[in-house]
Amino acid sequence: MKIPPRIAVPAALAAGCTGALLFFLWWQLASSLPGTLPPDTVLPQTASGETLTQGNPVPVDSRDQALLHLRQGDLFAVRGEWKDAEQEFDQAVKAGGGLPALRKLVLAKLQRRDMEGVRETIRQLKAAGARPEDTALIENIVLLRSGELVEARKRLTEAADSPHKHYGLALLSIIEGNHAEAQKELKLVMEGWEPVLRSNARTLQSAYDEFSLFPEGRDLHLITLLSRALAQVQECELALPLLAQVTREKDDYRDAWIVQGYCELTTERAQQALVSLERAYNLNPEKPEIQYFLARTHSALGQSDNAITFFEYALENGFEPKAEVRRLLAREALTKDDAALALTQYDELTKEQDATIESFDGYISTAMALDRKDEALAKAKEATVRFADTAHAWNLLGWVTSAMGQKAEARTALTRALSIDPFLASAKERLEKVK
Repeated sequence: MKIPPRIAVPAALAAGCTGALLFFLWWQLASSLPGTLPPDTVLPQTASGETLTQGNPVPVDSRDQALLHLRQGDLFAVRGEWKDAEQEFDQAVKAGGGLPALRKLVLAKLQRRDMEGVRETIRQLKAAGARPEDTALIENIVLLRSGELVEARKRLTEAADSPHKHYGLALLSIIEGNHAEAQKELKLVMEGWEPVLRSNARTLQSAYDEFSLFPEGRDLHLITLLSRALAQVQECELALPLLAQVTREKDDYRDAWIVQGYCELTTERAQQALVSLERAYNLNPEKPEIQYFLARTHSALGQSDNAITFFEYALENGFEPKAEVRRLLAREALTKDDAALALTQYDELTKEQDATIESFDGYISTAMALDRKDEALAKAKEATVRFADTAHAWNLLGWVTSAMGQKAEARTALTRALSIDPFLASAKERLEKVK
């Protein structure tokens, strides 16, 4: 039996919408794990107080604090952990990170809806010599988010020609529902010289391209696709009013509820996110992606028991990447002082083919907290085999052997760590204690 277009088109659009958004999010999550990061990316501190680098075959001067804070902030931003990202970018600014740090800081403040902080950082950007078109775009985005569309159009129309101007006009046209104008402006951005805006414009245009595959598609589906694309370019504030329009008119549109919940979660509206994601969950309780976002939402609300439950559901139902769920599940378990559950998750993480030194650190730190030093030692030795050129692996072995009173073994391990990274302060401190 042939499925009627009025059913097939919405269903196809819904599947495409969810799949594309979740693919983007999973790519973000996967990109946040060592082995897929750019070679110079630095991970946040681990449970044992180390700052992890990917492989770390080349010494990284740990004294370059601005650079370290910038890289750690980037990772938090990729994971959607904007509070932590803002703190790192703020530290980068204080450490002399200059314009790059200020640009990242203002974006983090935008994501966290700190408009006064945004305005103050714009003032700092101007004082530091930022390009006028950069600061003007941020100011115009603030106007768009606050609903001052007339003033935004006036400023954008009067601005000198640049990709920033056309990008702002594209966003304004999407909000206004002028889709022909939006695509015209996006084309100009994609032909422009600003690489980040070019990428964002392609993402937004892809929503129009996908919708064009379904001639009988309804406007609600286009709005949902555009909202998903806006979420991908970190414009959830602009997406949320559009999504509210969709869910009011079609309250059983599961995928719109998912995108809405995601946007509310990443913009620190956890209570609203809970409502949206529970609505999606009621429509499809077996979908692991919904369970994953519900877990993150409960975590943001401080409801660790519920967070653990939904993380476990997501694992049972095949959520990918599993490593991301296990990482967050271990963190939540530690919040609940459930070290045994955390140890189990870290143990599973270390067994993955693409296991990270971060996972080994988590296991070893947790085992040490449980006074299971023999297990910590075995895992530390395994880490030095799998990450032989990583200073932190040898530093972990030095830490465990030192705690076990094996001073000679500790000296050997810590000396090896410092031969790889002479600037690793914790290894220096530990070595001094076992001399």
